[in-house]
Amino acid sequence: MIIKTLSENTSLSDSLGSEHGLSLHIETKRHRILFDTGASDLFAENAKKMGVDLSLVDLAVISHGHYDHGGGLKAFLKANSKARIYLRRQAFDPHYVKRDGDVKSYIGLDKTLAENERMVFCEDCFVIDQGLTLFSGVRGRAFIPTGNKILLVNQGDGFVLDQFAHEQNLIIEEDGKTLLLAGCAHAGIVNILYHFKENKGSLPNIVIGGFHLYNWNDKEKEETKIIQHIGKSLLDTKAKFYTCHCTGLEPYNILKTVMGKNIEYISTGSVLNL
Repeated sequence: MIIKTLSENTSLSDSLGSEHGLSLHIETKRHRILFDTGASDLFAENAKKMGVDLSLVDLAVISHGHYDHGGGLKAFLKANSKARIYLRRQAFDPHYVKRDGDVKSYIGLDKTLAENERMVFCEDCFVIDQGLTLFSGVRGRAFIPTGNKILLVNQGDGFVLDQFAHEQNLIIEEDGKTLLLAGCAHAGIVNILYHFKENKGSLPNIVIGGFHLYNWNDKEKEETKIIQHIGKSLLDTKAKFYTCHCTGLEPYNILKTVMGKNIEYISTGSVLNL
């Protein structure tokens, strides 16, 4: 399995652009998968430079309905004429962030794409294919990111706190290994792992994704003690973690002190051979 980071907040090379967003290309023995599209068409530009032909992608997954994970959807539909896009129906709900002065800014997806025939709307547990499963509906309350408190949904007659019904996670099983991919882990990465274990009876070998430990609007990280507790919980799973994007570099460094070799950071240009 080969995983290439097409777009992330940081970059390994001056020749590859970076942005606040995430996009991964995953090549398994049976599939070429695009996991999220970043905030713009940057992922497509980087894909060309990294030798990734987006027209050959078999399927795409959008982890949740925020622009930094689905902002490049239109560019992907233009680059690829066949792949279905798997996402939650709620991903096209009107999502907002509350900024200073109670200003509400739209951070959702392009609503004009909701009726595209290639969109596949997924239930709480959705089997794509042998070895590929999506799940959502994570209910735990441990270590919920405090940054969630400024994320809203417009229900027409007002704004309410986002409960992240639009968030889903991808499981890939191949050659005796189980990989879990989470976009931003708004439900809390520890809760996602608890949910995984309850439903699968085991834990993944590898976890990749953002853990939302840094609030990009307020420029504040989670409390150090909370990050340390999360690190200990992740370490107990015995899995290997690759994090990025909304985890934040300072929180990652704290996790690293707790987890050591069990966690690494991936940037634009990273290539993992798993």
